[in-house]
Amino acid sequence: MKTFSYGDDSPIAAFATTPGKSALTLIRCSGKGSPELAATVFSAPEKLSRAAGNSVLHGWIVTHNERVDEVMASVFRAPKSYTGEDSLDIVCHGGNAAGSAVMAALRSAGFRDALPGEFTFRAFMNGKLDLSRAESVMELVSAKTDRGRGNAINRLSGVLKKEISAIKKQLVEVLSGAEIFLDYSEDEISADAEEIAGRLPKETLAREALSRLQKLAKSWQLERLYQEGILAVIAGRPNSGKSSLFNLLLKEERSIVTEIPGTTRDWIEAWVSIEGIPVRLADTAGLRDSVDPVEKIGVERSRDLLEAAGLVLYLIDGEAGLTNEDSAIIEGLAIPHLVIWNKTDIAPARVSTAAGERLLAVSAKTGEGIAELTTAIAATITTAIAANGENSGVEGSPSLGTVRQKNLVEAAVAALREALNLAEKGEPLDLVSPLLREAVNSLGEITGEVSTADILEEMFSKFCVGK
Repeated sequence: MKTFSYGDDSPIAAFATTPGKSALTLIRCSGKGSPELAATVFSAPEKLSRAAGNSVLHGWIVTHNERVDEVMASVFRAPKSYTGEDSLDIVCHGGNAAGSAVMAALRSAGFRDALPGEFTFRAFMNGKLDLSRAESVMELVSAKTDRGRGNAINRLSGVLKKEISAIKKQLVEVLSGAEIFLDYSEDEISADAEEIAGRLPKETLAREALSRLQKLAKSWQLERLYQEGILAVIAGRPNSGKSSLFNLLLKEERSIVTEIPGTTRDWIEAWVSIEGIPVRLADTAGLRDSVDPVEKIGVERSRDLLEAAGLVLYLIDGEAGLTNEDSAIIEGLAIPHLVIWNKTDIAPARVSTAAGERLLAVSAKTGEGIAELTTAIAATITTAIAANGENSGVEGSPSLGTVRQKNLVEAAVAALREALNLAEKGEPLDLVSPLLREAVNSLGEITGEVSTADILEEMFSKFCVGK
């Protein structure tokens, strides 16, 4: 069986929406002559084959003189298309049967199934997107919160590319100054040139570039938080109101709530957005010694989950008060945590623990204090994840979206820092110059100016089919 790889221009087709119980299904097609090829299975072949770019046609997909499905075909002509090639989007009826039948007809016409990310790969190869913008397409698809979506949109619109290009321009200027100086022969070196021997030309510009790169590098930790989220575990003694708080934060009844201590025997989790941060919220069994074998297993699992958490929300039963057991657990928490005094609707709130730790007062029954709690959760997470992120709280500022980008920026920082260190020690420019070029090349890899086939295939193969 013939196998295909990224880089050819053969006509491809793939579902751009997941087939299922929906009103419509979108199938994307691209490749040289793809409208003409699709016309061979279209009820009005001449209209489709001659259709101008940015036009929409109504008709039927037909095979063996039988109608397969009624469709709308949107035609795009190169280079004014997502991929930069001739392409078309076919909208057919929803459901598995209709979409599968249309795809089968397109295969019979000569289209092959697209590889994962192949449409975006072609957009990159045809100059429609740089590599950082291409990566943001998959980030946008995977975004869990509105803030994550917004950050991905910023990169898709070119915010990161603009910053990388500006820094790269600075470094190229520094590099060219160093290499021009190296090109002088001994009898051509002027008195002025002799004065700067052993120094890095335009050193101030290099240090500014380093500062900008370090700021970008710091953006990754918080950006990863918005992409991947954090595990927040609600813990506490039985009957402290953990399940009620879990349901309140989720705004739905997921956990069983009763007045009987120990109702939750195992942990349950769900995703929730807290001030734009995707939080994997877990409700756990009450922490206490138990002779009940089922409850005992639940408590052990709760303790294991606490060790894996990025944040702990520890609840105190306001009606029972702060117990020695509570204090011992709180003092043993080595990870970021918030201590919450629950049931303020029936019990006066305390301000702090005996050790002086602040208590957040809430009522999981009435919702009192929940707004303050969510603000505290977001602040605690961002402080813990990006304590040194200079641009962490500024929406719209350049930020890194992938591990690949983060590694390349860190490589550029390391090379530039070493170049400046050597220059400070008075080392010759022929040792400094290769490090500057290494930093420039690392930035070129982020946008795709410097790339290899293996790197591109590895990156795009992680995309979903249809993108």
